Amino acid sequence: MNTPNYWILLLAFACASSGSFAASSEKETAIAAPAALSAGPTLSENRDVGGGGYRFVLTNGETRVPVVVVGGTPYQMGWHLGHLMQAEIQRYIPAALAGFQQRLQLSDDQLDRVWATTAAYTDNRFAQELVGLADGSGLPVRALQHVHCLPLLMPYSCSSIAAWGKATADGHLYQTRDLDWDLEAGAHEFPALVVYLPLRGHAHVLPTFAGVIGANCGMSAAGVALSEMGDSPQREMPYVLQAPHFTTWFRTVLYDSSSLSDALAIFKGVPMTKRYHFVFGDGQVEHRAVKIRAHSPEPAANRVRIWRDNDPTDEFAPNVLADVVYNDEGRGAFPTLKAEYGQLDGEKMMKLACSIPIHGGNVLDAIFDATGLRLWVSYAGGKKEAYQRPFVFLDLTKLDGDHDGRPDLQEGAKPAGDTGTPAFLDPAN
Repeated sequence: MNTPNYWILLLAFACASSGSFAASSEKETAIAAPAALSAGPTLSENRDVGGGGYRFVLTNGETRVPVVVVGGTPYQMGWHLGHLMQAEIQRYIPAALAGFQQRLQLSDDQLDRVWATTAAYTDNRFAQELVGLADGSGLPVRALQHVHCLPLLMPYSCSSIAAWGKATADGHLYQTRDLDWDLEAGAHEFPALVVYLPLRGHAHVLPTFAGVIGANCGMSAAGVALSEMGDSPQREMPYVLQAPHFTTWFRTVLYDSSSLSDALAIFKGVPMTKRYHFVFGDGQVEHRAVKIRAHSPEPAANRVRIWRDNDPTDEFAPNVLADVVYNDEGRGAFPTLKAEYGQLDGEKMMKLACSIPIHGGNVLDAIFDATGLRLWVSYAGGKKEAYQRPFVFLDLTKLDGDHDGRPDLQEGAKPAGDTGTPAFLDPAN
């Protein structure tokens, strides 16, 4: 296939040092109790748009991470997300996009072609949310489409571990995700935890960045947790564009999967772009996880492998355990998993995640408790990588935007009463 030169340049640039595109400041009032709305959140309500949202900040020492909770249709959730993070989105997205384009002499028309190709394979809910995000943030939808093209073309190298049942102290399923990417892009200076309460589909949470609605990882209220590791070497560029990027179909899985089996069914119907590993976990229905190797350049018979726990055919066998799957790219997770087997919990999984990132590119570390619906997240910041910084903690079951004693996950985003206000923001209903 003949590939335009600008795609090759973009792919090559993704591996190169480019200088930080943007920096951030945080002016929100910190909340003392990270899992509760104990100090005035910022609300977002618009009767013309519908839906709603609110924002607060988690703190732990030097770490400050905004949390945005939005509910409604995809468009409405995008609008309120854009409205609540407008300042950060307007600072980060144009600067990041301009940085890539200036260094590559890459035109808007050229990125239009990339978006048009992948958009044909992408969940329409994602496109609707992008339009809402544009309207709420004040940025052109074209700019947001272009930014969401870039991950399709860029390589990643990450790690993930899932442990559950006999391997953990409480039987919960814990799943890690180290995002080892490009610190020079500056995305980590604009962190965001986004909680979605859709009118249809499962509520879910994404550790992400301002203006980025693709899921590099995530967890749903159904207890489905998703992690990714990129395997494609630079020599295999350019990658396939006739497919959705994993960050978009991860959103589909989080919306629509009620179990691990559901998640695998969606995965098997998605065309692949390049080489990946994935870890899919289910902490509430099937109480297990799997590791997936999906290598699109390989012949069909060897393209996809799915390993369960303690599998003698696993690529790391004999270093395998019951109730554990992992891919650390050989960075030494197994001795700790074996030594602390039966004692693993959120704190130990945090320490383990911080022991295996790629130094020099550790943008984000996340640990999901897919049984208890809790998560711990650390972002790089300043001169420190994610593994060097404190984690913030969020308990999804304790979110209560209207302080009525009923959790947001229970109330949801359906309009309550005559005002049209979503139930999670209406204390009278």
